[in-house]
Amino acid sequence: MGTDNAPQAEVEGAILAARERHAEVVLVGPQPLLERELERHRARNLGIEVVHASEAITMEDAAAKAFRRKRDSSIRVAARLVREGKADGLISAGNTGAVMATVKIVLGALEGVDRPALAAVFPTSQGKAAVLVDVGANVDCKPQHLEQFAVMGEIYYRMIFGVERPRVGLLSIGEEDHKGNDLTREAFHLLKRLPLNFVGNVEGRDLYNGRVEVIVCDGFIGNVALKISEGLIEAVSSLLKEALSSTLSSKVGYVLSRKAFQNFKKRVDYSEYGGAPLLGVRGVTIICHGGSNAKAIKNAVRVAAEFAEGRVNEKIEHELRRARLEPRHTKQEDPRSEVAEV
Repeated sequence: MGTDNAPQAEVEGAILAARERHAEVVLVGPQPLLERELERHRARNLGIEVVHASEAITMEDAAAKAFRRKRDSSIRVAARLVREGKADGLISAGNTGAVMATVKIVLGALEGVDRPALAAVFPTSQGKAAVLVDVGANVDCKPQHLEQFAVMGEIYYRMIFGVERPRVGLLSIGEEDHKGNDLTREAFHLLKRLPLNFVGNVEGRDLYNGRVEVIVCDGFIGNVALKISEGLIEAVSSLLKEALSSTLSSKVGYVLSRKAFQNFKKRVDYSEYGGAPLLGVRGVTIICHGGSNAKAIKNAVRVAAEFAEGRVNEKIEHELRRARLEPRHTKQEDPRSEVAEV
């Protein structure tokens, strides 16, 4: 019930995923509404299950209040299904703060993880994907949090994209080891000792040039980078479309240029990647853009299925133990107190 036009995109995306056999899908929300939507698409024979939830958290709801007051919200019911083993993961395009607060409390964090982190996929000029961790789950971080983000991001990239030794970089203001603020300088030394393919500091431009596969930063910087990237892609797409329309004179040239433009849009389209996984929580959580269309939801289902089938969480716990990263919980790290701050 989270997209801008819910539940149309969610239902259509679930139908596409079921038809392509990505996973068995359970839709959570008002049962009569969801069943009408399925009937409208004549999708009753696809085996999509509907679980009733009488409430939905809106974008206007404060995360802490929504969690306490809306106990039968679709996201809370979905999280309970995962906790009880009736589902392997959940997908939401709704209120990000409420989703994160709910899964942190209902599902809990993996052993060795202080702070779950959001991982966003970016296209690069090399034709492969890069992953940025964290893009908004944690605006204030400590060096050990970035250490854990690096381990989780490396495992996620390895499992989902099939790269045996993905390169890991720490986002800073220069490539030299001493560049950056106190957080990045301390985190640099922690990442250097990890059994990862750590290449050192990287700069903002390296997000798109393919120099590394995994880039680590705190959630404040990551979210700014994500939002700037979204705005830039929209602006470039609009300007490119306008330039093509005003300069093309021949029909053949128009067809060729239109094809090139469509290829460009596909490479930078967030719907191709589905959503951002919340790394470090039990079960699988994929958080999608509020403007997600059916294709984005379908791909989010695919990513969630790959995440679960690849047993990414088990590998994260194993690698954290191997790296001897101990959880450093404080009073502020308690998710029940943290939800009040979201």
